[in-house]
Amino acid sequence: MTSPAQQLETIAGPAGDLETIVIPAVGATCGIALIAHPNPTQGGSNTNKVVQILAKTASRRGYVAYCPNLRGVGNSGGTHDRGIGEVDDVLALLAFARARHGDLPLLLGGFSFGTFVMAQVAQQVEADKIVLCGPATGRFPLPPVPAHTLVVHGEQDEVIPLAHVLDWARPQALPVVVFPGCGHFFHGRLTHLQQLVDRLW
Repeated sequence: MTSPAQQLETIAGPAGDLETIVIPAVGATCGIALIAHPNPTQGGSNTNKVVQILAKTASRRGYVAYCPNLRGVGNSGGTHDRGIGEVDDVLALLAFARARHGDLPLLLGGFSFGTFVMAQVAQQVEADKIVLCGPATGRFPLPPVPAHTLVVHGEQDEVIPLAHVLDWARPQALPVVVFPGCGHFFHGRLTHLQQLVDRLW
């Protein structure tokens, strides 16, 4: 089963327009997925492969997926705010999505820098599903997350050492799924990542 064709939309955000990839749900829309990209200072954007894997998996499960370029990225307005103002971007996007689709179940997904954004969003809204890939612990002050959060990390992550993630997860008694021999960008393991996320449904 393949996902529908991606659509590019411009959605009003608090610091300017948000250039957003929207992937419609396969079949009837039964949920909303918001996916945040990695650090834009290192080239992160909404076309990142991990972001796309999360979005397409959600789409195939009936969730309409929104993948914004957060402030200052691509053609989005505003200036990069190191994960603070970006929370407001996601909340504005959620308000837009709920106005369009209704108060449907919510999935929050993030990769690397995007995990910092989504961990903060999860403190303000209730999400039925949360997926954090390569959480940027040690680089950003990730807050605690709900117990049902799926955390995925590479054993040989060269950007965020696994030890940093375990130090963050340990006080929360939060399980971490570790991909053996895998680096930060999940090269060669994207299919495995898709299969893992698919088990959330």
